[in-house]
Amino acid sequence: MKDYTINTKCVQAGYRPGNGEPRQIPIVQSTTFKYDTSEDMGKLFDLEASGYFYTRLQNPTNDYVAAKIAELEGGSAAMLTSSGQAANFFALFNICECGSHIVSSSSIYGGTFNLISVTMAKMGIEVTFVSPDASEEELNAAFKENTRAVFGETIANPALTVLDIEKFARVAHAHGVPLIIDNTFPTPVNCRPIEWGADIVTHSTTKYMDGHGAAVGGAIVDSGRFDWMAHADKFPGLCTPDESYHGITYAEKFGQGGAFITKCTAQLMRDFGCIQSPQHAFILNLGLESLHVRMPRHVENGQAVAEFLEKHPAVEKVNYSGLPSDKYYEIAKKYLPNGGCGVVSFVLKGGRAAAEKFMKNLKLAAIETHVADARTCCLNPATSTHRQMSDEQLKEAGIPAGLVRMSCGLEDKKDLIADIAQALDAIG
Repeated sequence: MKDYTINTKCVQAGYRPGNGEPRQIPIVQSTTFKYDTSEDMGKLFDLEASGYFYTRLQNPTNDYVAAKIAELEGGSAAMLTSSGQAANFFALFNICECGSHIVSSSSIYGGTFNLISVTMAKMGIEVTFVSPDASEEELNAAFKENTRAVFGETIANPALTVLDIEKFARVAHAHGVPLIIDNTFPTPVNCRPIEWGADIVTHSTTKYMDGHGAAVGGAIVDSGRFDWMAHADKFPGLCTPDESYHGITYAEKFGQGGAFITKCTAQLMRDFGCIQSPQHAFILNLGLESLHVRMPRHVENGQAVAEFLEKHPAVEKVNYSGLPSDKYYEIAKKYLPNGGCGVVSFVLKGGRAAAEKFMKNLKLAAIETHVADARTCCLNPATSTHRQMSDEQLKEAGIPAGLVRMSCGLEDKKDLIADIAQALDAIG
């Protein structure tokens, strides 16, 4: 499928049935797999042969869908996880351990901020947060001898900052560490971070990839381009023998294209078990088949809503990189030439009280702890997804207390604007 466009890959990549085989990806709803001899199974446990023995580690349905996502992102290998949070945790923890340090953009999803700053801190992994707009000098200053990864989001949720991927990648590589990018909002249809220097790409597949709020899931894609052995002292988990697998050295045995995902599967999935169910993987694939059709409509609706909001007297500020007035308009033209996503965030005059009254009066858009769905939804992050952050942290992340995040679905943009207009009028 290498020579096909991403539109065709959305529909057909990952699974190519043979003669007389199911046209749709089969759901392998089995926890275990039969083998004729102990020797056959033993080769799997020793990572000497490919195959399946327990769905907690791998499942054929999941692997078909992961292969499609790898092709969409232009990566060498991929794996599915139970959620986007699991994907980000696995991607970082696969190369970090107690005593490691992470450099991360401060403008990221609140749940991920909490994961890195609180939960991983309890595991002995520290973090330095930097502005997504940091200069190279400021980025360099954040690194330590024990830094093992740089993390950011292509389009931050919900601040909608757009990351300069090339700059972050350049600095990360100068320090001998990989850049991990969460590409959930634009999806590979609108941005492929690997083409701009990212080494690992993650997704909450729950969002646009599924697109219908039906299946929670995550994905990790390895670019296959980072030379782990060139920085072997930083990544002993990949570059020294793993005694839990009879002394296998992942980077030597599986090379740049397979080491990261193999270790992540054989070690982390084995021990943490955050597997995506085959049923969810099947539903995810249905969403992927229409991803290239849906994303332009989301962008069209997001652009129309952003333009309407920008002109409304009740609105103090609109964040949407498709607006010429937006801080990230120019950089978005570079990384997101076809538009970013359908998510618009805006601050209402009157703050939190105005935001609550606005959302209460919406008729089409529902208040949900969700985003990137076929149906329009919205929320006030300060009182929901980001409520664990202090006012100072919210301000640093670009999320005022009165900010509303609206995810424009696939409805007619005229109906969406009419609904927003009447809700704004109700504020008084």
